[in-house]
This record gives sequence, C-alpha cells and structure tokens, in this order.
Amino acid sequence: MDITPLIPHDRFIIDGYGEGQISVAGTWRSGPVIVFPHRALDWEVDGVASLTPDSFRPVLEEQPKVEVLLLGCGPRAILPPPEVRRALRPYGLTLEPMDTGAACRTYNVLMAEGRRVAAALFPV
Repeated sequence: MDITPLIPHDRFIIDGYGEGQISVAGTWRSGPVIVFPHRALDWEVDGVASLTPDSFRPVLEEQPKVEVLLLGCGPRAILPPPEVRRALRPYGLTLEPMDTGAACRTYNVLMAEGRRVAAALFPV
C-alpha cells in the first residue's frame, strides 16, 4: 500500500538539502531561500541573528496569505530577534524556528496537506 501523499505536479517541494545548498523542485540553490507552494526565491540575508521584520517582506506580500512560516536556521534551531516575532504577529503569521532539515520535512508535509505555508531556509 502506497501512503505517499498525492502532491500536484505544479507544487514546489523541497527534495534535498546539504553542503550549503537546498534543492527545490529539482533545482539546487546555493544560499538562503524562501519556498512557497508555487515558487522559490533567493533570500538575501546573512543569518538568523541579522533578521529584521523587513527580511520577511516577500512572505508578508504573498497571496494567498501565508499562515505558517517555517524558519530553517541551519544545523540547529535558533530563536530570531524578539522584534521579528512581534512584528509578524499582527499579520496572523506563525513563525516556527527549527533546524533546516526539520523545516524542509515539515514544509513538504504541510504543503501536501494544502496548508498555506512557506519555508525561509538557511542551508546547513
């Protein structure tokens, strides 16, 4: 019995990560990336500690509105600056920091369930 969720062919799944890269929809990308169900963007940021509310502008502008934002922090989970979390709350956006591997796996599951999810990922 196959229990793999049926994912529409036009969705962007995360199919791999490692050695400073993340594979999204079959394409390896170097450096940080933001992944949405229908597209992926290079993310011009330096690290979790340097994140600002403006770092998440592409997520806040996405339509339909993102409900869950997974933050893949690299090899281990790191809390972003408190002002980032406070700034995202009024948008109804839940920010979930975790290691990048967990963020990739969680994104794929939530996206397959049809959730409005995005993943902002730092490579490991």
